[in-house]
Amino acid sequence: MQELRANHRIRAREVFLVDAAGQKRGVMNFNDAMNAARAAGLDLVEVSGASNPPVCKILDFGKYRYEMDKRERESKRHNLAAKVKEMKFHVNIDPHDYATKLRQTENFLWKGMKVKVVMAFRGREMQHQDLGQALVVTIRDDLKLVAVADANPKLIGRNITMMLNPLPAKKRVRRWTTEKAEGAYEEEDSETEDTETAQASPVETPSSTPSEGSHA
Repeated sequence: MQELRANHRIRAREVFLVDAAGQKRGVMNFNDAMNAARAAGLDLVEVSGASNPPVCKILDFGKYRYEMDKRERESKRHNLAAKVKEMKFHVNIDPHDYATKLRQTENFLWKGMKVKVVMAFRGREMQHQDLGQALVVTIRDDLKLVAVADANPKLIGRNITMMLNPLPAKKRVRRWTTEKAEGAYEEEDSETEDTETAQASPVETPSSTPSEGSHA
């Protein structure tokens, strides 16, 4: 965030003044601008330091700083929401590695990022698509306290993919990134009641995809 200067922290000898009503008062001596701010019971705040002379406005500095901080937080939140992280899993993943990936995925979702889950089949693993499908559903269920899938998992080529969107911040509950997630299981039914029905259907596969691996 750019440095905010107000009152005697402003370094210029002359400023372009905008009064509290938004009227442009033009270029004037810094001391005269400060006197105008005092007369209004407000602060003299530098709103454009890059200008020559800098543009200063008469306003409530505390309120202005709060609004600037709020805008910066919202900007960061939007930037995070636009990011998509990819987490890759395999059918024969080790339980320890699975837990590690869940923690990483939950952390991304907790920060408001979307996560693309990819179940990648290697070689003859394509014969065990049913295991991969079951694991993707397990991943979705293990993370349902922080995220919801935007659609059923889909088989595309040699991968099953699923996009997870973070729940609203107030509804997210950590389960994997804390030693003890109190209330995690208590909120599962109420928090996911509206989404479980849509998620319960099996993995979507193209009509031309053979099902030879379902009983491997």
